[in-house]
Amino acid sequence: MTGQVRGVQLARLLGQWHALPGRRRSPDYAALAGSVRGLLADGRLPLGVRLPAERELAEALRISRTTVTAAYRQLRETGHLASRRGAGSWTMLPGNHRVASTGLWTPLDDREMLDLGVAALAAPPQLLSAARAAAEDLPRYLSGAGYHPTGIIELREAVADAYTARGLPTSADQIMVTSGTQHALDLVLRLALAPGGTVLVESPTYPNALAALAGRRARISTHGLAADAGWEPDLLLGSLRQTRPKLAYLIPEFQNPTGHLMPASLRERVVAAAHAVGTDLIIDESFVDLSMDGTEVPPPVATYDRHSRVVSIGGMSKPYWGGLRIGWVRASAPQVQRLAAVRVGVDMASPVLDQLVAVHLLADAEAIVADRRVQLAVQRDALLGALAHQLPEWRVTVPRGGVTLWAELDGPVSSALARAAEEVGVRLAPGPRFGLDGTLERFLRLPFTLPAADLVEAVGRIAAIRYDLDRAGRQRWREPAVIA
Repeated sequence: MTGQVRGVQLARLLGQWHALPGRRRSPDYAALAGSVRGLLADGRLPLGVRLPAERELAEALRISRTTVTAAYRQLRETGHLASRRGAGSWTMLPGNHRVASTGLWTPLDDREMLDLGVAALAAPPQLLSAARAAAEDLPRYLSGAGYHPTGIIELREAVADAYTARGLPTSADQIMVTSGTQHALDLVLRLALAPGGTVLVESPTYPNALAALAGRRARISTHGLAADAGWEPDLLLGSLRQTRPKLAYLIPEFQNPTGHLMPASLRERVVAAAHAVGTDLIIDESFVDLSMDGTEVPPPVATYDRHSRVVSIGGMSKPYWGGLRIGWVRASAPQVQRLAAVRVGVDMASPVLDQLVAVHLLADAEAIVADRRVQLAVQRDALLGALAHQLPEWRVTVPRGGVTLWAELDGPVSSALARAAEEVGVRLAPGPRFGLDGTLERFLRLPFTLPAADLVEAVGRIAAIRYDLDRAGRQRWREPAVIA
């Protein structure tokens, strides 16, 4: 068990759980149970947490206790809740679920879906030749133990050279190879953030970063991004000065999920403000290679750092392949050594063979990334065209890079739409996954990483579901699969 959620907390997470006219035709208890299942499925409500007492939740939602009692009973019947008289009720998932590739839960009988919950591309064709070349390089490492806490020298040099080419002189001693970008973030948090420390993040932001911060019991404050413009400079700098957080986690290049690109002038001001208030910056560069339409990417945030306040993290998942678990940290050489000391208590080192594959992919980076940019531009435009045709009421700012659109919907229906879309074979990541306490119900992240034809088909199904939500109750409640 992971603790207890109070009635007011669950009410915030549930948001507009029964606000749709179509859903009012179903019993309120069924709508409430379905909303709780949705929170469990997409990870916003943890497993093993004790739900509030029926009376407490009824008061928080301003509904009858009978409705909550019936909803809890339905959740027990579907295997989503376990209760013991006098002790309370705990969240769980049915035994016919498994951990999906997203790390969340999905039914064992989950059929093929158009998955818009994961913002990642399939592997590039060059991966096979890189793997063969890596296997040929492997023998020279076999005489050693194979543990390289900071990474093999070839890969550290390749990553350092890439930073230098972007205008940020970097040595191999400033690079530590990790098992993906998320692992890099986790290690930095272990080193730099004590439990209960304060962290400033963008809103919306990457859900797994929020999960990592929750794991450190961080106290999170947010800077809200404007849907069409991104960061408000004075508000962002004011947040740093007022809250004086220990850390700030930012995604300046094609921000996940909005796709915004932070201008160079703001990057410089953020670094100066962070130094003035004693804040360290974690800069996530996962999407830095994926510019489109000839967009010029500003210099790295660390270019403006003179006091070792900026730690940059990145990896191979977005421009290359998520199955290649290679990431990195760029920091000062002493910080890298401290990170390595923290790491040996976690996983020792990244696989040598994977690192060698990464070396060969980075050697061919110019051609691979150019192909990715062309592919993503075609898929982005197909998605934009389908949305304009099928859902013209939705507002979308065209991103100049990255892999996602951030759509503003025509109502606070994001979670309800995601649950209903499962019925027609489309998996979505609703807006509240990218914020705190049930906010962002008017938004939806839509990655353009699937083939263009699949994206057009998915939008067609979503449009039909959006129409149905306002016009007909859905009497059958399927166990929701997960999103990520």
